[in-house]
Amino acid sequence: MSEKHYKSELVGLFGCPVDENPTVITMEAGFRALGLNYRYCTMEVTADNLEKAVGALKALGFKGTHLTIPHKVNVIQYLDHVSQEASLIGAVNTVYLKDGKTYGENTDGKGFIISLQEEGISIEGKRITVLGAGGAARAVSVELALEKAAHITVVNVSKERGQTLCDLIAGKTKSTSDFVSWDHCYKISPDTDILVQTTSVGLYPDPNCPNIDYNTVCPPMVVCDIVPNPPETLFIRKAKEKGCKTLTGLPMLVNQAGISFKIWTGKDAPVDIMKEAALKEFLS
Repeated sequence: MSEKHYKSELVGLFGCPVDENPTVITMEAGFRALGLNYRYCTMEVTADNLEKAVGALKALGFKGTHLTIPHKVNVIQYLDHVSQEASLIGAVNTVYLKDGKTYGENTDGKGFIISLQEEGISIEGKRITVLGAGGAARAVSVELALEKAAHITVVNVSKERGQTLCDLIAGKTKSTSDFVSWDHCYKISPDTDILVQTTSVGLYPDPNCPNIDYNTVCPPMVVCDIVPNPPETLFIRKAKEKGCKTLTGLPMLVNQAGISFKIWTGKDAPVDIMKEAALKEFLS
């Protein structure tokens, strides 16, 4: 009789709320494709229970977890180690365990960079406009700067948050940066090479698009949205109508998950299968 193994390796997601987060679909499709006995647990963790939840990862033998709203920043204080990039960004979206210690990483911006590279979109020396200055904007902007973007313009409603991101870029990377207050219908600068939408505007079930002048969106500008659901937002459709090359949020979602997959399992993620599963879920 062959030896049987019943223990599953555990990974998951901490957030609040998490009911509508579909990451489990993407991750478990990858585990099944490689025949890995891993389980992805979507867990609602309130802010006052975050420290206990991180401790439970060790107690229960988890391989790691994803972090989503509202935990990406606050989790740092409860981790044993944090990567240089995650420290620079000031947020962690992936935790892994090694030798009983917790390590924090941020795969959001890296997933975005891979998505650009897959489309043959170069970053070095480019002028980039980023709409928003939240956690996703910080991750994306820092990684773009580390990839030698020439200049990053941050457009945001909150001056404090926007200027803080600009100061981070200018002070900690070789890119230059400036802040623009988003208190009007923003006109995209004609010297913008890449336009990146990092806010939650357009995320299902929100049918809206960011308040910008779409007559200023034009080729050869590359237009990107990090919103993955719906797979094609109104923002992306408007950019397509103007003839711009576009990049949806789905590749970033899958590529950042693929990096976490490799961190946890040690195996290359079957990203095509994971992307197909996510797309099917979003369209169902």
